[in-house]
Amino acid sequence: MGRPKGGTNKKYSVEEKLSIVKRYLDDHESLVELGRVLGISEKNISRWVGQYHKEGVEGLKPKKKGNPYSTLHTSKNLSELDRLKLENLKLKVELARAKKGYTVKGVGSKKVYVTLDGKIIK
Repeated sequence: MGRPKGGTNKKYSVEEKLSIVKRYLDDHESLVELGRVLGISEKNISRWVGQYHKEGVEGLKPKKKGNPYSTLHTSKNLSELDRLKLENLKLKVELARAKKGYTVKGVGSKKVYVTLDGKIIK
């Protein structure tokens, strides 16, 4: 089925997903037929049904993704605890790089990786 080239993926609310799952479970329609009627991939419906069976309505809620520290890095007003978490993370990254034998100098496009004996690597 798929979306048109250049289009964007449709986001479904928890309520929409729940109503589709309940329709599938109550009406005993096939996934293919229900998907065709609603214009939704049967793989999505199948995944939602599985998540609903496994976790209930909680399974239909979007999962948090991404780096939880990215917001700390860009935030201007950090609490003391958040500032310490960010500092701890930076030290862990620096330690891991040192164990691998390099450090990072500069930022952005001017960032270079320097081995501990002074050689620049990419």
